[in-house]
Amino acid sequence: MKRAAYHNLGCKVNSYELDVMRQILEADGYETVPFEEEADLYIINTCSVTNIADRKSRQMLHRAKKMNPDALVVAVGCYVETDPDRVEQDPAIDLAIGNNRKGEILDLIRARLEGRGERTIYRDETLSARPEYEDMQLAAPGHTRAYIKIQDGCNQFCSYCIIPFARGRIRSRRPGEILREAAALAGRGIREIVLTGIHVSSYGLEWGVEGPVPFDPVKSGNALLDLLRRLSGVPGICRIRLSSLEPRIMTEDFVRGLAEIPEVCPHFHLSLQSGCDATLRRMNRHYTAKEYKEIVERIRRHMAEPAMTTDVICGFPGETEEEFLETRRFLEDISFYMIHVFRYSARRGTVAEKLKGQVRERVKADRSAVLLDMTRDQARAYRESFIGRREELLIEETRTLNGRTWYTGHTARYVEGAAEAAGGLSLRPGSLVRGRFAGFIPGTDVLRMEIEEAEQSAY
Repeated sequence: MKRAAYHNLGCKVNSYELDVMRQILEADGYETVPFEEEADLYIINTCSVTNIADRKSRQMLHRAKKMNPDALVVAVGCYVETDPDRVEQDPAIDLAIGNNRKGEILDLIRARLEGRGERTIYRDETLSARPEYEDMQLAAPGHTRAYIKIQDGCNQFCSYCIIPFARGRIRSRRPGEILREAAALAGRGIREIVLTGIHVSSYGLEWGVEGPVPFDPVKSGNALLDLLRRLSGVPGICRIRLSSLEPRIMTEDFVRGLAEIPEVCPHFHLSLQSGCDATLRRMNRHYTAKEYKEIVERIRRHMAEPAMTTDVICGFPGETEEEFLETRRFLEDISFYMIHVFRYSARRGTVAEKLKGQVRERVKADRSAVLLDMTRDQARAYRESFIGRREELLIEETRTLNGRTWYTGHTARYVEGAAEAAGGLSLRPGSLVRGRFAGFIPGTDVLRMEIEEAEQSAY
């Protein structure tokens, strides 16, 4: 049997797409083996979000060729799009497949192995214009929470980001295909789905439009709400989670609509990047700190204690100490559940790379440390607020904490909890349990649940 090994770099969309590629190859008879083992085929799904990501992609490609010089090493994804000349000249790469052609992976591998391939690099040349959505469907995710890709591409062109060039213009998956995938996943025991994409808030924007596609929060909000309402009717799906959202989509009508769908998790990741208007302008973000705060207040007005999470970049070019303090004060004021803190990393080919006032690495590290301490405290306080309250956990796995065995999972607000595997209690992944959180398991941020009722998974 042919042996294939896989490695993913980057985002949840990449992870989803690699799962689909693995599924395609396994159906053709390939045996999946750990990446560290010798294989006949190595698939590296690359990332190009930063120069460091590019370097890691090259390192993994070269490691694969070193492990087995006779293997077919395939580079897939964003790195292929952003640096095709270097990819084509790299002797470690036998075949390169760009975005929007990942679904063809089996045919392209066969052609290469049979000597029919005229090229070693395959890309969709329409990415920068109006590409078609490449439909990929995941049948078996192998865990209790499944990602469903609904959209690809980005038209935002933030000054620090290469992704619009790597992923191309926006394109959306038709609702019927999404519903079929959700139903199939539910039939395999999946209870929670996460809708993901490169810019989910652009869902449906290009439909019926000729020429440039402007951002229209009403149109995309209506398309997304319609999809969510239809997904909420899929038997077996009890939670629908949204991945990162553009703040501007959170209009009054959209937020009200979300609140009316019980299956939608009150957990929203609204990418901020900075709490300083001057920095936001240099980043080419299309909102102000005041507008962002109003959006968060709107969500909290319609939903009880929603989990608000975000991304922040430290040390963006030109960020002065006062601008950083402005961001820090803003974050303290909003009080997020979690903040993903990133130090600015210049990306070749972006506007920000050439901006004046590049910040020293030591300063970036110091600012990052301040925000990481803040988010640690805020996250702990948010979790602590649920002690004594009745919640529902979707069980995901069995873990050992403090020498004891626990069934662990997350609430709809993505707070991690655990029920002790004692007294004859036996739970399968995918089970739903309800009870009260009694406090933290010592030495962890995991809340201990005293179970009052359990709904066992049939799978």
